[in-house]
Amino acid sequence: MSVFKRLGIAPVAVSATSKSAEQSQTRDAFGFKWAKRDTYESPAVAENTRRWLFERYCGGDPARLGGWLDGGRKIILDAGCGSGHSGLLLFGDHLTRHDYLGVDISSAVEVARVRFAEAGYPADFLQADLLDLPVPDESIDMIFSEGVLHHTDSTENAIKSLANKLKPGGRFLFYVYIKKAVIREFTDDYIRGELRSMTDEQAWKALEPLTLLGRELGRLGAEVNVPEDIPFLGIKAGKLDIQRFFYWNICKAFYREDFSFDEMNHINFDWFRPLNCHRHTESEIRTWCAESSLEIENLDVSESGMTAIAVKR
Repeated sequence: MSVFKRLGIAPVAVSATSKSAEQSQTRDAFGFKWAKRDTYESPAVAENTRRWLFERYCGGDPARLGGWLDGGRKIILDAGCGSGHSGLLLFGDHLTRHDYLGVDISSAVEVARVRFAEAGYPADFLQADLLDLPVPDESIDMIFSEGVLHHTDSTENAIKSLANKLKPGGRFLFYVYIKKAVIREFTDDYIRGELRSMTDEQAWKALEPLTLLGRELGRLGAEVNVPEDIPFLGIKAGKLDIQRFFYWNICKAFYREDFSFDEMNHINFDWFRPLNCHRHTESEIRTWCAESSLEIENLDVSESGMTAIAVKR
C-alpha cells in the first residue's frame, strides 16, 4: 500500500506556490542545484555525507536508527527531501521495510523520484509547501528534515506545523543553522544580497572565485593561533587551520581535498544562493520545540548548526 493510501491523501502537487518572493527564489535555487547531479553524487561526497548524518543523528551508531524504526511498518516523512540525497544515505535498506514520503517545495522531487528508482527503493513524493502539507495531524511516525526548516519563510512556524503531523511518541529529526561569528554573518548576507539579481547559472559562476580561494587556503596547510577569545567578533581562542579560521570567522569558502571543484562550489551555492537562510540560537530551538509539545532527547550544537532529536509528547 502506498503512503498516499495510508494517509488518505491525493498524490498531486499541493500548495507548491510560494507565499513570498524569498521563498520563490529559494525554491527555484534548490530546484536548480539538485538537478546538477554530477556535483554531489561521487563516492567522496556520499561517504562524507553519510558519516556526517550518522555522527549527528545517531552518535555514529547506525543501530540507533534501527531501534527508532522497530515495532511495525512506519511512515517516514522527509520534509524538504530535495533530490533524496540525505534520505537515501541515512535510511538505506530501512526504506524496504517502511513507507517513505518525500516532500519538497521545488521541482527536485522529480529528481528524487528518479534517484530512488535507480537505487531500487520504494517511495512516494509530493511537491508541496511544508507549512501547508495535506497530511493529517498525528499520522507520521518519523519526520526527517536535514537542513531545510531554515529555508522556509519561518523556521518557528515550520517546526510547529510539522510537529502537528507527528503521532504521540513519534520522532522529529532536524538540522538548522546556528548564528556564526560577526564578520561571517555580515559577509554571508552581503554575498547573498549581491547574488539576488542574478540567474541561478550566473550565481553559480559568480561563486567560483570564492571556491577557488577556499581551495587555495586549504592547500596552504598553515595554522593560525588566536591567543584569546575575541568576544565582540565571536572569534574563539585556539589553533586552527587557516582555511577553517577563514571559513568560520570571515566568509564561507568550502574546501575538502577529496571533493572536485564543482562539488565544493555546489556547497557554497547551497549556502549563499537561497534568500531564505535563517540562523538561530540554541534558546530559540529549545523554546519552539517546547511550544510544539516536542521533548528534546538530544540537541547537538556545533559551529555549523544544531541537530535535534525530539519526541512528540
